[in-house]
This record gives sequence, C-alpha cells and structure tokens, in this order.
Amino acid sequence: MRAAFVKPLDLIARLLHQRREDRGREKIYALHAPEVECIGKGKARTRFEFGCKVSLATTNRPAPGGQFVLGARTLPGNPFDGHTLACQIAQTERLTRVPIERAYVDRGYRGHDADKNRVFLSGQKRGVTPTIRREIRRRTAIEPVIGHMKADGHLGRNFLAGAAGDAINLILAAAGHNLRLLRAWLSRLLAVLLGLLTLSPPTLPAPSAQPALR
Repeated sequence: MRAAFVKPLDLIARLLHQRREDRGREKIYALHAPEVECIGKGKARTRFEFGCKVSLATTNRPAPGGQFVLGARTLPGNPFDGHTLACQIAQTERLTRVPIERAYVDRGYRGHDADKNRVFLSGQKRGVTPTIRREIRRRTAIEPVIGHMKADGHLGRNFLAGAAGDAINLILAAAGHNLRLLRAWLSRLLAVLLGLLTLSPPTLPAPSAQPALR
C-alpha cells in the first residue's frame, strides 16, 4: 500500500511542511496539478495568476486575415522574461523560415538575452526612427490576441494534465486562433465572390431603327 501511494504521500508531506514565504518550484499550489506556479502580474485587477507562463510571438503589421500567432512556447519554472527572448526569436525564425528584422517587447524584458540591435522596448528613445516609433505603438496589438486565445481558445483554463499537457494546450490554442482567422477571411472572400456571381448582367440599350437610304 505504501509503495502504491508513494507519490500522493510525498505531495502531501511537501504541502504540510511548506511555508507561506517559500518560493520556487518546490512549493505546491494544487495537489491535482503540482506543476502549477504562482505568476505575479503586478496589476491592480489581477495581482497573481496560477498556471504556467507562456511566450507568444505575433506579426507587428496585421495580415489581411488578422493578427496571426507565429510562435508559442511554454516556460515552466516561471523564468525571467528577458532570459526567454532569444529562444522565442529562434523558434519563430525556425517556424516561419524568415529572419526577424525587429522585435518589439514590453519593459519586462529589460536585460534580455537577445540581439540588442533588433529588439526595442516600450518607451525606448535611443535609436528610434519614426518607423520604429510607429511599430512600437503596434506592440499592444498582441494583448487582444492573448485575450481571444484565453476566451475562445481555452488558453485561460487547461484541462490537460502535466507539463506536457500545458505545452499541448498552448499549441492547440495558437493553431485554433490562426484557423479562426483563416475561416473568417475565407468567409468574407466567399461572400464577395457570391455577390459578384449574383449580380445581374447590365442591360444593353436596344438598337434604334435607321431609315433606309436610296
């Protein structure tokens, strides 16, 4: 019996011995999902979130179909955002096979590990041209994408077990978001084509009778 319940007993022992001020991955927030972590948001409405930190990359300029997700990674262990930027850029370039010319991130990425010549932070003044300044303002367009993925793509609530389930759920949410955009774009295209096909052909005026010349 003890060998059969060694894992649940170990989790319960860790739960009983942990303290409120303990930090790190050893702290347990949920017995049914011990991989859950406490992520500080720093917002008045939501100070903390419990789950797994993820990293998303989208296009800066929206495509005709919308704002597509180019890369998505889970970040177990709640690492510092700046230490994950280089891996996220590498994944996006590997998936799209297109080198990233410029990347725009928020101020939480200060001290990042990526190429500083092509990474620009919100509020940055040095080395910012009018084009880059306009593209920096577009950085906030990723927030609605995250909101749609949480509300419509089940990113806000994961029902798959374990760290592997977190990664699978993120990939499915990102793919579902892109498929929804493609479906909406194809629906609009189909409506335009059907509208063109149902247009009645223009009526030509009847030829006027000409008097016969002798």
